[in-house]
Amino acid sequence: MTHVVRETDFPTLKLLQRGKVRDMYDIGDAYLMVATDRMSAFDVVLPDPIPDKGIVLTQISLFWFNIMAPLVDNHVITADVSRYPASCQPYAADLEGRSILVKKARPLPVECVVRGYITGSGWKSYLKDGTVCGIRLPEGLVESDRLPEPIFTPSTKEELGKHDINIDFDEMVRRIGAPLAEQVRDLSLAIYKKGAGIAAEKGILIADTKFEFGMVDDRLILIDEVLTPDSSRFWPDATYAPGGSQKSFDKQYLRDYLLSLDWDKTPPGPPLPQAVIDNTRAKYVEALTLISDDRHGL
Repeated sequence: MTHVVRETDFPTLKLLQRGKVRDMYDIGDAYLMVATDRMSAFDVVLPDPIPDKGIVLTQISLFWFNIMAPLVDNHVITADVSRYPASCQPYAADLEGRSILVKKARPLPVECVVRGYITGSGWKSYLKDGTVCGIRLPEGLVESDRLPEPIFTPSTKEELGKHDINIDFDEMVRRIGAPLAEQVRDLSLAIYKKGAGIAAEKGILIADTKFEFGMVDDRLILIDEVLTPDSSRFWPDATYAPGGSQKSFDKQYLRDYLLSLDWDKTPPGPPLPQAVIDNTRAKYVEALTLISDDRHGL
């Protein structure tokens, strides 16, 4: 039976914050990061959760954290609930499969976006002036075209409910300094290229994605989530056809449904029909299965 977790309630643990999807607890030497089944779109948390979504995000991220470990260290301590501190054990049923014990990192104040295809806000920017985040692209591209090379297009990291703002690399340098900005850019591109290559072998095109990095002491590490249907656009290679929007294994299906409504993209979000909930869940589970070769019991 599907176990839905819209919001965690662990009264004996210290709640640090609730994000759009994840609840974070401070348990002393580490953070407990729990991916709920909350769904957000256009920076609004919707009233209806997507069953098992938190498990999908966590298991895909763990898959990629392991794959990318030779490139960059990450914040994972363990995802084995039996190895969590005793204070967490009363909540094991809610934690199983959807939580990670992580290092206490200081997040960088930027989102690290990599685009391999022209779509979304990048497409809108290209239509306006032929650039994305200050990077001039070739003339004549159509929507969803593959770019000659992946590009790094950072954005700000805004508070919950506010829209992140695309910035150019010079602005990123002003915010975090040139050496760190260059390191983050190069790592982001390397992670994307490695992930895109692996996903392509499984029939998935990763159109774009965003990463988050943090500092532990003076070390840069990869944090949050990696190449999930929440942080990325996943397109099936079999139906890829430049010149318009694409079928997807991510939340774009849900965004498209919401765009068909008379909704102004401000809270509260509209209720979701059961069919939309079921179809969104199916797309997320399919992405997990294709990428990790494991449904994880879902």
